Parts: sequence; structure tokens; C-alpha cells
Amino acid sequence: MRVLLLGSGGREHALAWKLVQSPKLTELHAAPGNPGIASLGQCHPVRADDAEAVLGLARALQIDLVVVGPEVPLVAGLADVLRAGGVSVFGPSRGAAAIEGSKLFAKEVMAAAGVPTAATLTEPTAPCVLKADGLAAGKGVVVCHTQAEVEEGLSELVGLGGDLVIEELLEGPEISVFALCDGATCLALPVAQDFKRAEDGDVGPNTGGMGSFAPVPGFDAEAIESLVDLTCRPILAELAERDHPFIGTLFTGLMPTPDGPRVLEYNCRFGDPETQSLVPLIQGDLLEVLVACAAGDLSGAQLEQAPGAAVTVVLAARDYPARGDTGSPISGIGAAKATGALVFHAGTALRDGSVVTNGGRILNVTGVGSDIRVACDAAYAAADLIAWDGVRRREDIAFAASRGATPATG
Repeated sequence: MRVLLLGSGGREHALAWKLVQSPKLTELHAAPGNPGIASLGQCHPVRADDAEAVLGLARALQIDLVVVGPEVPLVAGLADVLRAGGVSVFGPSRGAAAIEGSKLFAKEVMAAAGVPTAATLTEPTAPCVLKADGLAAGKGVVVCHTQAEVEEGLSELVGLGGDLVIEELLEGPEISVFALCDGATCLALPVAQDFKRAEDGDVGPNTGGMGSFAPVPGFDAEAIESLVDLTCRPILAELAERDHPFIGTLFTGLMPTPDGPRVLEYNCRFGDPETQSLVPLIQGDLLEVLVACAAGDLSGAQLEQAPGAAVTVVLAARDYPARGDTGSPISGIGAAKATGALVFHAGTALRDGSVVTNGGRILNVTGVGSDIRVACDAAYAAADLIAWDGVRRREDIAFAASRGATPATG
């Protein structure tokens, strides 16, 4: 099979790493890709959000399946353009992707489907959570404990434009549930957890994610199926009822509470950086399952969870998320990989044959081990070997879980 993978981040590099392991893959292409993906397949200078250019590339390369990484092109309707052009695609239509593209739409769908979620508030009064209705690259959520934080958050989010959603503040560890969907049914992946705040101890501004780990202790196969029954399958049924069948990855961010799980948000794609911790734990042919989803028939498809755990540490620019870094030479990638860790490129470029910085989140270092502690130690040991001027990271990714802490299952 010829596959075209869209995107240029660490998530897409991780997917590429897994897809090339499929015996069914004959050619891997990426648009636009990155230096890490270029070592696995052929990259093309086409933006993922240029729907007509992507369609033209897919036709020219005789692509059998397009796998869409980022949310922006999906919310804009890329999958609709590809399907109308006769190209098979793993990714939801514009109507289905609105589950991420609009928080207000998601709340409406959750209410219709009977999915438990945080209560919507009518006034921005602390404590509360302020959310931009539309896409904001993981930075459109402000948690407010005081009224001063509310005022600051309102000022920040108004600058993004669009409507705001105000929710009750639920506090605790958030978990990420992933389901691969064919429009009617789904197949669950291990539960992961990411770390959105910029600084150790979960403080500082929200980012696109500073690290992740999987699996989350306390969520075995039975518990995962219960979560999917509660939060994913009702959404699939509701979207199908609205003539927007969801084909792709339905990613649920939820919080276990004493009153049971509460959905915080839905996303219409693989998580970043959760994917970097998930793919090493998937046993089986991921490409085969993505093809089955795109064809609308998951019956008989299966993936197994490998034993052990994976931990991903994000190496970011000095001033991320306020600004990125461009052109700084990076050293130590080869040494890090030699330890057995996986190094996924997220914001890099090639200059005169050398890898340099080109973004906010630059590299993702994933350690795999027999348990979370071993995987955590492996990730940080490898990350220690990578350097550039201004590199920074969180030092507490998966730290609590590696020492036996588990989220309350509700």
C-alpha cells in the first residue's frame, strides 16, 4: 500500500515509525513531514491544510490511504475534499471534526448523547474554566481559581476571537482515551496521560503538551471498555444520527471524579504527545486497522497492548510556549537513540545536512521499559544526551505514576 501521512510534528513521526513496520506498506510519503520522517519515507513540500494540493499529490502518487495527523485541516474539511476526489482517508469529515472544532457543538452533542461532562456556567465567576470555542493549538483553555485570573483569562481568550465556553472547575489528573473509529464501531487503545502545563508541578501556561506516558495504572482492558462505552460509543451514535459518521481517531480528554468520569473535551485526531507513548505499546498492524476504519468496517480488526510502559519527554525551546527557536544546532540525537530510546522530531529542520531547531516543541524522547519507572528513567537518560542553546524540559513527567500514584477511577 502507498500511504500519505499529513503533518510535520512528533505525532506524525511516531505514526510514521509505526506504519513502516506494516508488511502491507510499500511506500510511505509525507506532506510536509520533517527530518525524522524523511529517514522513513519521502517528504513533499505540500502543506497539510492545502486541500487541493494534497488531493493532487495523492492522485499523482496513486496513494491508497491518506492518514491525517493535525486537527486544523480536518476541521477545515480536508477529508471531505479527499473523499469527494476518490481518495481513501483516515480522518473525520468536517461535520464530525466539529466535535473538536467547536466546544459549543461538542457540549450540544454530549448533552444529546447523555455523556457526563463538566457543567456549563452562565457567568465567568471563579473558580471556573474558560475555553475558546474554536481551535487554539492546545492553548485555548484557562483555569481560574481567583477572579483576577478570570479577568486575565478573559482578556487572553478574547484576543483569539470567537465565542467562549465557561465550565465548572474540575480538579485532578486528566487522562486521554483513544478510540479508532469506522463511523459506527471503534477499537480502544491504552489510556495515556499528558502534561499540559509548561513547568514542573503542573504550573505555568498551558502548552501543546510537555510529555506523556502510557498506560495509566488502574485502567485495564475492562476499565477501558467501560470508559469507551460511556464516552465514545454514544458520541459515535449521535454523530451518525446527524449524518456525520466519525471515521478516524476519537480522542477523549476526561477526568475521573468521585462522581464518575467527566469529559473535558473531544479531539478528532491522535494526541500529541500521547501518540509518542502509545505507538511503542501497540502490538499488531496499525496500518491494517486504519485501512479498515477508512473502509467503514472494523469487524475482525484487533490490536494488542504490549507489556510494559512508555514515557515521553518533550524537549522545547527556551521560551516555549511564548515563542519558539529557529536555527540552533542540535547535538546528541544519535547518542540518545543509541541508548534504545526513540527520538521523534517535532520542530526540526535540516541546514547544511545538520539538524537544527525549527519550532516550539523541538524533539520528543520516548523511553520504553518493563514499568513506568524504568521507562521514565530511560527517557530522561536519553534526553540528557541531547543539547542545544536554550533547551528546556519538565523534570517530573510520569514521576508520580512511576512511584505508584494512580488517578482515582471514580
